[in-house]
Amino acid sequence: MQFRVTRHTNQINEIKKFYTKVLNFEILGEFQNHNGYDGIFIGKPDLDWHLEFTTTHENINHHFDEDDCLVFYPTTQQKYNKLIERLEIHHIKPIKSKNPYWNENGISFLDPDGFVIIVSPLRIK
Repeated sequence: MQFRVTRHTNQINEIKKFYTKVLNFEILGEFQNHNGYDGIFIGKPDLDWHLEFTTTHENINHHFDEDDCLVFYPTTQQKYNKLIERLEIHHIKPIKSKNPYWNENGISFLDPDGFVIIVSPLRIK
């Protein structure tokens, strides 16, 4: 089974930069004016999941909860360290997670839309 998370955004260029330059994912595809929507697919070619971000002329007002998070698990210490380094280079500050588990087992920060992203070292081999 494959998996896609899709989310609408007002800031597709900032989202694209964040997920590719900071989190080191790749653009897997893009589309323009598909029934009024533009969008990008972001992930890694060898994974069975990806993120889709779309935009239209609408001004989106997201309603999310502090516990609505995307959690990423780098699989090596080097990948984890590089990701933390990119966060610092791009001046992205960690935040305190609402769930104490993530404060002990990961680093939380916000993407350009204000959604919580967590990077956890728990799957490092």
